[in-house]
Order: sequence, then structure tokens, then C-alpha cells
Amino acid sequence: MAIQRTVRSHTCGELRSSDLGKEVSLCGWIAKRRDLGGLVFADLRDRYGLTQIVFDPAIEKIAHERAGQLRSEFVIWCRGKIRSRPPGMTNSKLVTGEIEVICTDVMIFSEAKTPPFPIEDEMDVAESLRLKYRYLDLRRPQLQKNLMVRHRLLSIVRNHLDQNGFIEVETPILYKSTPEGARDFIVPSRMNPGTFYALPQSPQTLKQLLMMSGMDRYYQVARCFRDEDLRADRQPEFSQIDIETSFLDEEAFFPILESMVVKLWKEILGQELDTPFLRIPYSEAMSRFGSDKPDLRFGLELIDLSEIFCKSQFQVFQNALVPDFRGKKGSIRSIVIEGSSDHFSRKDLDDLQNQAIALGAKGLLWIKVQPDGELQGPAVKFFSAFEKAAFIERLSLKPGHLVLIVADVRNKIVLDALGAIRLVVGQKLGLIPPLGTGKPAFLWVVQFPLLEFNDQENRYYACHHPFTSPRPEFFEDFVQNRNLDAIEASAYDLVLNGVEVGGGSLRIYRPDIQAAMFQALGLSQEEAKEKFGFFLEALKYGTPPHGGIAMGVDRLAALLCGVGPIRDVMAFPKTQKGHCLMSESPSSVNSHQLAELGLSLQSLKE
Repeated sequence: MAIQRTVRSHTCGELRSSDLGKEVSLCGWIAKRRDLGGLVFADLRDRYGLTQIVFDPAIEKIAHERAGQLRSEFVIWCRGKIRSRPPGMTNSKLVTGEIEVICTDVMIFSEAKTPPFPIEDEMDVAESLRLKYRYLDLRRPQLQKNLMVRHRLLSIVRNHLDQNGFIEVETPILYKSTPEGARDFIVPSRMNPGTFYALPQSPQTLKQLLMMSGMDRYYQVARCFRDEDLRADRQPEFSQIDIETSFLDEEAFFPILESMVVKLWKEILGQELDTPFLRIPYSEAMSRFGSDKPDLRFGLELIDLSEIFCKSQFQVFQNALVPDFRGKKGSIRSIVIEGSSDHFSRKDLDDLQNQAIALGAKGLLWIKVQPDGELQGPAVKFFSAFEKAAFIERLSLKPGHLVLIVADVRNKIVLDALGAIRLVVGQKLGLIPPLGTGKPAFLWVVQFPLLEFNDQENRYYACHHPFTSPRPEFFEDFVQNRNLDAIEASAYDLVLNGVEVGGGSLRIYRPDIQAAMFQALGLSQEEAKEKFGFFLEALKYGTPPHGGIAMGVDRLAALLCGVGPIRDVMAFPKTQKGHCLMSESPSSVNSHQLAELGLSLQSLKE
């Protein structure tokens, strides 16, 4: 007997009324099956779409009998002719909704158990169950669409960078452990007992070495690994568009990146973006919005009240403005919510205070403006007549306004707390457009501090990483170890709607500046040589000025898809505890594998 060919001629998303009368072969999954007495209808699904197929015993009895066996998620092949759906039976929600295939033959490739949840977009199913059966979850049209957007994103990026002279270079996954801000995942070496590789947190030193090698313009869709506590927007492994280039400063580099982003939004979403993107210095972003990744789509900007209350008798304000041991003062800052005091109950205000406390503040003060213009709030009784008048004038207060105030000797606590509360209030008042809607608000945050002083440890940390260059005007001070608090970095972040989508910097290319950086961080010459000896040696052989950026693929894809958690744009994500529920990993290994590596496990009880 001849073997019947079961190759599809079309996908389930491409047939239209212009194809009427054609004989076609389709393959896919049964999404739904309906037996209406004599006729059997089924929706056949693949990643391209959905087509209705029909089995009529008057046209082909054997095919109709086989159709009686079909169930949800069976994989089949069918053949038949395209006809118009009867009047009143078209489906305007489907691009194939005007036609159906009247089948003359059908073959079941594989049967399926009843799925643990419906394979459809609108369903109320626990995420843990979806992750356990991720291969079924991925059949849903929305998740397939998300992965296709991710594919298009990377295709556009690769084409753009290729057109701009960048070459793709793959860097090792098994590499040396280097301190980059998070814990490394380490991998024992069987061939070199007692030694370990680390999975890269980023290809930072490697891409700089490529610049030292004269590659000039490099990119890579890099896999990165960080063993850190997870949040909704983090995964232990993720992808980034890693870019590095020589002999370009921000003025030359930014237009290349901006034009790439413009292409993404134009080709995927059909949206036009204005360039150049706005640039805001870090200090301005923090003072205005309380965030180094500000959402510019709404107001509620922070207002500094420190000058008004510099002689206040209110103990909370007094304490905030007392200089610390390094001469640094805190601040008193506020947010004004216009005409919305009735929207916030006492419970709402208590909830906001608890959020401020969770971010390190000692509390949150509120003041309402009464209909007669009088101020109401726990702290008002401590205000002098002058302070009341200056307060009302500074904030342009009117009846119905609500003022939220944070005061602390640590200015960063004030900014962080009010920055977070600004977002909560903006969400509550409906000022923030829902995901995937509204005009994108891109900006560059520039001129970050190079170093951050840790009071508890009495030492400096690099705000980015130890290879970020100071701005050229600070080179001399930095090498001389002077005015470290005032030194700005040649660092920049690309921000969209309050989300950081990329971060980078110009890199250190002079050995004396790299040595000064390690000195500022308290790293001895011996420690620096142990951790970065190969890199420091490379700096001695002629290093070009260079810089780059890393842009999160997962976050970019989520923004383009209009979804929240990045798990929805990843094929096989992990939980917030780093578990893959589908494969049940991480898992144990047997004693033979451990012995080969020269390792043994200590009892968890021990």
C-alpha cells in the first residue's frame, strides 16, 4: 500500500476568502471540537493561527467517522477544500473567519491526555501549574506572540548593528570568577581538581579585551548568570544585548543606539519616536523624581523644603539637617497631590507611611489643605507663622491639596522613599498609563556618581563597576585621590517609562586610572592582581578609549509586548526561588559524579 503524504500545504493562519475552491492540507492541534448532530466542527491551531475544519458524512463518510475520535490537543493532518462559511457564521475575530475547510481525509498523528488547564489566553490558572506544564502553556497564542516579538527584536538589532559595522563575537560561558556585584554561579572542573569556573555575570572584561584586540565594534546576545535573590523582573539567567565600541564618546555612540530603538518601536509596534532622546543628569533625576530611572509620563515631582525649615523647632526636621561626620546633610522633601486629598483615607496614608518605613525612612508626614485654606496634619502645630506662609507659597497650595513629606539625615533615604511613593500615588490616581499603552517616554540618565560611600563599612563602592571611567575633567582629582564624593562617571542608563532598559559607560583605558580605582575601592595590589591580573597586564599594551552598553533583552521584549513580568517573554523561566518546576531543577547528582569532581556534600543537618 502506498504511503500517504501528510505534508501541509498551508498554515492555519494564512487562508482567506481569496483561496476559495483550493484543495489544501493542514496540520496542527485540535483547539476545540464540536459535534452538531451530523456535522463535526473543529478549530485547528498552529503558531500561525486557527482555521475551522468541517467533517460532513454526506461528503466523506470515512473522514467523518475518524473525526469522531478527535479530542482537544490531538495532533492531526487533514485535507479538503476551502469554502465560505454560511451566512451569519463568519468570525470577525479571526483573520481566517470567513472560510472553513470541508475535509475529505484526516489522520491522527498523536493523541493527547486532557490538559491540566485550558490552552487559551484568558484563563485563571496558578502560575506554578503553568510553569510545571510550560510546554502546554507555550501553546497559548499570547505566549507564542511574545516569543515571536522577542525573535523580531533580536533580528532587527542584529541587522542594525551589522549595518553600523559591528561584528558578533561569542565569549566563553565557563570563565573566571570576578567581583561584579552579585554572587557567581561556580562550576567545578573535573580536569583541574579543586578549581572552579564561574558563569559570567556579564562579558565585561572580555568585551574590553576585544577592544584592546582592535575589534573596534563588537556585539553579542550574551547569556548572563547571577546568583542573587530574585524579584518579578529578575531571573538567575538572562540575555542582554552587549555592545562595545572604540574611539566613540557619548555624542557619537548615543545616535547609533537611539536609531536602533527607533527601528524596534517602528517595525514592531508601528510607533514613531522622536530623537534625540532627552538627557537628564543623575542629580536632577534624583532631586526631581527620587529615582535614577524616572517615569516622565506624569508629574508629582519632589520639592525640597530644607531651606524653609532650616531653623525649625520641629525635632524631626532639626535632626534631618544635622551634618554627619563627613559634613553631609540630609533633607526635607515633599510631593504635592493637587485636589486629591479626599482620595486618600487615613488607612491609605498609613499604608504609604509603612511603605516609606520599609524603604528606610523613619516615617511619612502628611498635611492637607482645608477648604478654608488652613493646614491640617500632625506636624502643623510645630510650624511658625513664617514657615506656614513660606510652605504654602513654595508649594502653591490650594484647598484640597495633599502634601506628603519625608525628612531624614540620609538624603538617599528621602529620595528613595519619596520616589517609590510617587509611583504608588501615580498608580492610585490613574496617572500612569496601563502596560502597552501611551506614548513611550525614553530618556538618558547621565553623569552618575563614580563612587558611593558606605557609612557602615566606612569604604567606597563603585556605583557601576570598577572599570567605569571618571569623566575626563575629573581624571586628575581621581588619580590624586581627591574629592572622591564629587567625581562623576562617564556612565549612562537608557530609561523607558520608569524602567531601565540598558546601562553602560565609557571604560577606563589608562593603567594609572585603573590603579586609582582599585585603590579607592580598598583593593590591594595583590588582590587586584589575583582577581584581574590578566586584564591589568592587557592595559599595558596599548588600549583605545572605548565604551559600551548592555540592554536587557527580556525587559525590552516585555515592554514591546506590553506585559509585566519578564517570565512572560522567556520560553522556560524559573520561579522566584530559582526553580524550574517543569524539569524539577536544581536537582541532586549521584556520588559517582561528585567523586569525579573531587567533591563531597556536607549533611544539611551539619
